[in-house]
Order: sequence, then structure tokens, then C-alpha cells
Amino acid sequence: MTSAISTAPPKHSDLVKTTELEEALKPYGVFETEQELNHRMDILSKLYGLVKKWIKDVSISLNMPESVAENVGGKIYTFGSYRLGVHNKGADIDALCVAPRHINRTDYFTSFFDLLKQQPEVTDLRAVEDAFVPVIKMKFDGIEIDMLFAKLLLKEIPETMDLQDDMLLKSLDPKCVRSLNGCRVTDEILRLVPNVDNFRLALRAIKLWAKRHGIYSNALGYLGGVSWAMLVARTCQLYPQAVAATLVHKFFLVFSQWKWPQPVLLKQPSSVNLGFSVWDPRVNIQDRYHLMPIITPAYPQQNSTFNVSTSTRTIMMEEFKNGLQLTDEIMLGKQSWDRLFEPPPFFMKYRHFIMLLVSAATPEDHLEWCGLVESKVRLLIVALERNPYIVLAHINPESFSHIDPNSESNTGVCSMWFIGLEFAKTENLNVNLTYDIQTFTKTVNRQAQFSKMLKDGMDLEARHVRRKQLPQYISSTFIKRERKYSGNSIRNGMDRKRLSTESVDTSKKARLSEELHQTVSNTDKNVNRKRLSDSSCNDTSSKQVRLSDEIHSSTFEESSNTSLTINDDSNSTFSINDDGSSSILQPQPTDSPPAPTLCT
Repeated sequence: MTSAISTAPPKHSDLVKTTELEEALKPYGVFETEQELNHRMDILSKLYGLVKKWIKDVSISLNMPESVAENVGGKIYTFGSYRLGVHNKGADIDALCVAPRHINRTDYFTSFFDLLKQQPEVTDLRAVEDAFVPVIKMKFDGIEIDMLFAKLLLKEIPETMDLQDDMLLKSLDPKCVRSLNGCRVTDEILRLVPNVDNFRLALRAIKLWAKRHGIYSNALGYLGGVSWAMLVARTCQLYPQAVAATLVHKFFLVFSQWKWPQPVLLKQPSSVNLGFSVWDPRVNIQDRYHLMPIITPAYPQQNSTFNVSTSTRTIMMEEFKNGLQLTDEIMLGKQSWDRLFEPPPFFMKYRHFIMLLVSAATPEDHLEWCGLVESKVRLLIVALERNPYIVLAHINPESFSHIDPNSESNTGVCSMWFIGLEFAKTENLNVNLTYDIQTFTKTVNRQAQFSKMLKDGMDLEARHVRRKQLPQYISSTFIKRERKYSGNSIRNGMDRKRLSTESVDTSKKARLSEELHQTVSNTDKNVNRKRLSDSSCNDTSSKQVRLSDEIHSSTFEESSNTSLTINDDSNSTFSINDDGSSSILQPQPTDSPPAPTLCT
């Protein structure tokens, strides 16, 4: 790990910009009131009481004397945004129930689940026992809670138990280790940042920016909360004296120039070896293909961004560069912080879209069905990226409600996701995506059948939508707002280009590049791993293409010569051409297996 890039104390102007940043965040509901914070603490206190009662009752049922059962303990830990201190108003709480060795996971999903059922404050209770990280989900007095379970190989759980001791993981089953990892990573992040208050305010700003710009979703191939936290934490380490406004600016400076797939590390990997798999490209071949590795600081170290694809990395890198240009202006007083949180005009960037229509008979079924589809969309993105004519497949994390005017019945619940497509510049291009779409829908349906969640009314449909057809699916008010933002982006983009030429401090950027290069060299030396930029990774990275200026068009003009083919009918393929005509093409095979995905 390299030393800090700058240890300079904040200037008065930095403090002023930080105050302005904090004020700019308030309208977005990122801060809770004291009353709301106390409400969360009351909920956690009640849950803790329930856990203590449950563990005592189970212990007595195992013939343990009541006096002993009274003292075996049990505890609730929090992690995620709530533990980091950066949760928004109404955000959920990630919690972990830790129990002594005689309490089993089956007890948690039976007797504790039944105990929760009896509580009047608990609603929307459901167990996801077969998940990669098993969880009980609920609303407790209006607050959503995701509660994990882990048992430690200890006779009792003391009140002062610290989960950071690596040896607590010895001989535990993988599900318990994964459940414990959330708390261990969160606590380690807080321990590794030089100033927690500055870190928290900067992270609030970056999380809001990422959400508003449509790049906050681990499931869809962007970054999740813990990944954004680690990037901000690394910025804090490089600028330990900086206040929040400076950290936000330096965040964009650092990561707009980061040499991916060089990993981001908050500390050197632990030498502990308890038999659990850790991220190590020297040993694990699949780790060499990760495009944007951000490594968790607690053992067993994992890459928190293995879902990232070529397209999502390209989109995020472009947003980092745009963020740097804008924060350059903000720090010079040329723009306000509000501009940083304006959403980009997604629908004005592309002429062609794949619309995923996800419908179910009831809201409960729809929630479950959407969760499954969302978890598989990245497989479709990777399949589209393999098409030589597709430069970029841009999934918008925002889902839209939809009532189909052509449907005979609109009694169900329906949502839409949009994937914007950028094609290679080829005249009279005809792209057939039928096989990719069919493979994706079959994969989702197979998974639903395997997990026994497929119900009547659950349906997944893919449609080709041109930009001029968007008003059929999205409100005209939303489209007008996008056109307004698109016009602002073009005008401000021209201004930013001029200002950046005038105001760039080349010596500072040269210093940063030198330090980042040193980070690469030192990390390579310390980790002693193979170069990630071998021929396989280069083949993947070569498809990364910077978004061109053309995709920022602010009109609904259709001038593309591209035709896009999508049809879920295995007997034929329907080609949609720009002139409105149609033709029947030969079907592609549907029985052959899909090509292996690069990122899993």
C-alpha cells in the first residue's frame, strides 16, 4: 500500500464547499431526524429481546438448566449502510443474529420465524432459506429488516463479543462465514478510514450521485453499497486530512484515472488460512477475468464487484470522468452541488432499446418474480456484449410501471426495464438477437421452476422499442424532463470542455498519475500475483468503447440504418426495419447451449 498522496490540511474554501455540500444533500432525504434514529434503536432493542428469549427457550428445550440458559447470550449486530452511518430516510436495516454453538440454522428458520409471526409489529415476513446467504426478511414497525444468522463454536456469546477475530471463523460452515462477513467488512472499513465523519458525508454524496446516475446496483452489474464505501474509503486513505467536499472531488480524480483491472485494496490481504476461498488471481483462474476488482478488507477477502461487465464498467468510467469535470467546476465556484445530482438523460442517449416486461398476478408474486429476473439480467448483458455489432448494452436500474393497452386484462402487476443499445457504425446493419433473448428467458424460467416459485400469471417478455416509440410506455412528462436535462448536458458539456482547458493543474494530475502508478507497482509486488492484463483479459477489455458524443442527441429523430430482431417465437424470427417494413428470417437454433459467460 502506498502512502497518502496529500496530507495538506483543508483550506477555508474547502470548509465552505463542504457546508454547501451538506446543505445540497438535505432535500434528498439522506439525513434522518433524531426521532427517526431513536425509532430504529427501539426496533433493534425489541429484536434483541426476542433473540435472547428465543435462544433461552431453545436452550431449555435441549435440557439445559434455566439458570445456565439465562446466560448463554446471543446478540444482534448491524452492518451495511446503517452500521456505516450513511443510511437514508426509510432505508432498511441489515442485521445479523449471532447464536452459541447449540443453536442451529434450522431452529432460526422454524422456532424463531414462528416467534416473529406472533409479534404485532412484524409484517411482510418471509424466509429465504435456500439463498446464497440465507435471510429472514420483514417489516418491523414500518422499517424493513434483512436478518441473517450465524452460530459461533462457543458455549456462550458475551455482550462484548468482537467479530473481528479471524479465528472465530475456524471450522464454521460457509453460510455462517458469509453471514458474518457483512459485519466484519463494515467494521473493518470504519477502522481503516482516518476520519469517520468526513468519510460518512463524502459517502452520502457519492451514493446519492451513483443512484441518481443509474449506476448503483450490484445485481445488475454496477456497484453496490459496500463497493462504493470501499472506493470512498480508499480516497480517504489517499487524502487523510481532506474534508468531505475535497474527498468527493478527489474521488472522481482518482477513479477516473484508475488502471482497471488493477484491484482496489484498503489493506494488504490477510495471511490467515482457515481453508476458505479468497480472491487471488495467482490461484483462481476465474479471478483473472474480473474487470473491476474491489477487494473486501476482512478475511476471507472477496471481490465485491464480480458482476461488473464490459458495458457496465464503460458506463461507470464515463460517469467518473463526467463527475471529475463537474466537480472541477464546483470547486472553482462555476457550478453548484445540485448539478452533480441531476440524473443523466438515459433515454435520449440511444435509438434502440430492449424492453423487459415482467408481470405477475399479485403484488407479492410480482416482488418475488422481479427479484429473480433482476438477478439474471446481467447474463443477458454479457450475452449481448458478445455480439460483434453491439458496442454497448446499457441497463437502466430504474424499473417503470406499465399497463399494456393491448392486453385484454390489466388486473396483474407489470414492470419494465430498459436496455439501451449502441451499435457499431456499419451501414444497413441487421442484428438478430432472438437466440440471446430466448436463452435468457429460458434461463429465468428454469430457475423459477427449480426453486418452485413459478406461479400462474408470472410472465417475462422482451420487446424491441425504438426511441420514437417510448411515449407508448413512459409518461410524456418524464420524457420532456429528459429532453430538458439532455439540452443542459450538451450546453454544460461544452462549457466544461472550455473550463477544464483553462483550469487543469497539470502538475497535480501528474503527481496523482505517478502515485497511482506506484500503487500498481507496489500492489503487484506485495500481492505477487500474475499480471491481469494477459491476452484473455485484453480480449475482454478491447470491447470497452467510450460513449461517443452522438449518443447525447436531444431529439427523437430516427436516422439509424440499423434493424433489430427480437422474437420469442421458436418457429420464426421477425425483423423490424427502420422504414417500418418487416420480413421473416430463418430461425436460429434454440437447443444448442449458450456460450459460457465471462463474468459469473
